[in-house]
Amino acid sequence: MASKQLFSVPAQTGRSAIVTGVGGLGFETALALARAGAEVTLLGRNPDKGLDAARKIRAASPNAAVKFELVDLASLASIKAVCSKLVAERPSLDLLVNNAGVMAPPKRRLTVDGFELQFGTNYLGHFALTAQLMPLLRKSSRPRVVQVSSIAHLKGAIDFDNLQSERSYKPMVAYNQSKLANLMFALELQRRSDRGGWNIMSNAAHPGVASTDLVSNAFGQSSIQTFIFRLLAPLAFQSAAMGSLPILYAATALQSANSGYYGPDGMMEMKGMPGAGKIAPQAQDPIVAAKLWDTSVRLTGVEFG
Repeated sequence: MASKQLFSVPAQTGRSAIVTGVGGLGFETALALARAGAEVTLLGRNPDKGLDAARKIRAASPNAAVKFELVDLASLASIKAVCSKLVAERPSLDLLVNNAGVMAPPKRRLTVDGFELQFGTNYLGHFALTAQLMPLLRKSSRPRVVQVSSIAHLKGAIDFDNLQSERSYKPMVAYNQSKLANLMFALELQRRSDRGGWNIMSNAAHPGVASTDLVSNAFGQSSIQTFIFRLLAPLAFQSAAMGSLPILYAATALQSANSGYYGPDGMMEMKGMPGAGKIAPQAQDPIVAAKLWDTSVRLTGVEFG
C-alpha cells in the first residue's frame, strides 16, 4: 500500500514504456515516467497534440527520451499498423499503459469497424493493441500492463445482448460498461498469463475524479452535465497530475501486485494518494470475463499467447 506521502516513481532507467493518450492523464503519466528515466512512446490520434506533448515533456525534462506515434484506437487497421511498426523497430517493451478513452458522447457513435465508440475505443482498441504488442512484452524480463479503469465501473454491467448499444444507447451506461470491461481485461489477462507462463504483471488503476479533457468534453459541449462538471471542477476534482499517481503506482511501484487495482485513497476514491481501489463483484466473475475475452477475440480478430 502506498503511504500518505506523495508517491515518487522509482527509477525507470533502462525500461521502455508505451502510454496511450497524449493529454491529461496520459501526458502526466508519460512525463513522470520520462523524468524517472524511462524511454517513453506516446500513442495518440492527433499528430499536432502528440508532437506538442512530446516537446513539452522534453522541455520539462531535457534528458527525456520521448517520442510520439500516431494511432487511432477506434480503428483496428490503425492499431495493426502501429503495432507492426513498433514490433519491427523495438527489441522489447517493459510497460504498456492503456489510458486513452472517450466518455459519454450524447449520441451513439460508431468506430470505423462498427463498434460503439466507447466500447470500441476504451476497451476493444486496447485489447487489440495489447495482443499485438505481446511479442515485445514477452521479451521483457519484468513486463507490466496497466489498464486505466474508473469508479464508473462500479455501476457497470457487461450486456452481451446490447454490447454495442445497438438496442438502446445511454451514454453513461455505455461508458460504465467500457470501464468495467477494462478492469475485467486486467484481471483476465493476469489469469491467462499465470496459466500460460506469459510472465506478465497485469493490473489496473483509476484516477478518481480528475480534471481532464475527457471529463470536460463529455456529454457534448452545450449539455447541462458539461456545464456542471466545469463549474465544480476547481472545487471537487483533483488535478490530472494527482489523478495519474494511482496509474504510476500500478505501473512502477515495487509494492503493486498482480491483479491489483489502485485509486485515490480519499472519500469515495475521488481524490487522494494512491491506495487500494474497490473492485465491483461483477468485475471478478471469471465466467463472464472468459466470455468477454472470447467475444473480444472474435470481434477484433487478434490472438494472445
